Amino acid sequence: MNINLEPAPAQRRLARGAVPDAPVLLADEFFLIAHDDQSGRPRLHHTAITHGLAAALLGELAFAGRLTFDRGHVQILDRRPPGDPLQHLVLDRLVAESRYTATRTWLAYLAADSYEQVARRLWQAGKVEPQQHRRLWRTTTVHVPTDMNVAAWSWARLSTRLRQREELSPFDLALAGIAASCRLDQFILDGAPYAVGVHLRRLLAAAPKPLQELRADLDTAIGNAVLSHRT
Repeated sequence: MNINLEPAPAQRRLARGAVPDAPVLLADEFFLIAHDDQSGRPRLHHTAITHGLAAALLGELAFAGRLTFDRGHVQILDRRPPGDPLQHLVLDRLVAESRYTATRTWLAYLAADSYEQVARRLWQAGKVEPQQHRRLWRTTTVHVPTDMNVAAWSWARLSTRLRQREELSPFDLALAGIAASCRLDQFILDGAPYAVGVHLRRLLAAAPKPLQELRADLDTAIGNAVLSHRT
């Protein structure tokens, strides 16, 4: 059996150099991976996307030193507002409702409007353009990337580094971990040898404890949300 290891166009661009104006926020990058980089159509069920975005927003605050995750709970470390307005908004919610600390509770709460909030931030940054599509009696909004190269940067970067068996930066490890919990690893590693998936699982198994805690609660939150929709 022949396995085609020729990198995809976006991966070839990555190998030649950085993509201009690439997103650097965890939730923004997850949003772009979760949608087709040309049409903007989702690659996942809406529930998985919204919960993945909620986890990524909490992850952004963890990278900013504002919180951490411990035994199923969010612990606020620093109440000073971050520079990013959306991070500021999420932290304000956590502080205002500090009696609620369960990570799963916050994942479910933030998932309610995470999609609209992150899509708005990407639109304000000029990375996507909302377009309305009407089907029968329903109108949906699709956020079409304004630059396919920028939109493909996130998944192409992860795919290339994993296929080359590289170690991942803390940011990319968090992004890959959240993507894997939402089953986006199947897209990122599409066509890759089995050993590449083993490499990713090894990296995630050795990830810092807070990331493992967040992923465990994300897995449960997605499962609970799916079950609630079925019943």
